[in-house]
Amino acid sequence: MTDHEILTALYDETLVGNAPRVLELTHEGLAQGMTPETMLFDALIPSLEEVGARFERGDFFVPEMLVAGRAMAGALDVLRPLLAETGAQTVGTFLMSTVKGDVHDIGKNLVDIMLEGAGFHVIDLGVQVSPEKLIAGVLEHKPDIVGFSAFLTTTMPMFKANINALQKAGLRDSVIVMVGGAPVTQEYADAVGADGFAADASTAVRKAKELLARRRAAVGV
Repeated sequence: MTDHEILTALYDETLVGNAPRVLELTHEGLAQGMTPETMLFDALIPSLEEVGARFERGDFFVPEMLVAGRAMAGALDVLRPLLAETGAQTVGTFLMSTVKGDVHDIGKNLVDIMLEGAGFHVIDLGVQVSPEKLIAGVLEHKPDIVGFSAFLTTTMPMFKANINALQKAGLRDSVIVMVGGAPVTQEYADAVGADGFAADASTAVRKAKELLARRRAAVGV
């Protein structure tokens, strides 16, 4: 296959979530000297962006997003160490977690994959993350954006507890805070003092990029 044929096939197979074929094509591309950046930016990311666009139009639903995300994740597992070696620039660092008391992570994991696909360096602290663990993560990784999700209405008050902990630690102004999860609304995000809210993975990526660009423009970076 030519480089162009591999890129086209990578795009198409990611779109339909054919994980084994995506992995095959990734190895094939590397074997014939294609760069990880080329495959990521000319095929995988555009494909995942198309998945997001179809989801927003109502042509794709969560299952389609999940299988496409998993197909991309397989390719990323191969490309990530190679991209690190080449010093490829990341968009920014995103620290992700599910709040204390909540063990749901399917939506969070999908957001992780979409963010990675869009060029973010994602650090996932996992589920049941206490404010103390969140603060430790922020101090260690110095992220641009901190995201936390809740699936249960009973755990949503942890958003405020997390934000209060960030304020108490003197870290609130150094990070962008994004929230999400099935029961979360824009109104609730505003009420707890979050900077951004996203109802789905596709919107989360777009919102993260917007908020980061706005922050950098404000500080002149």
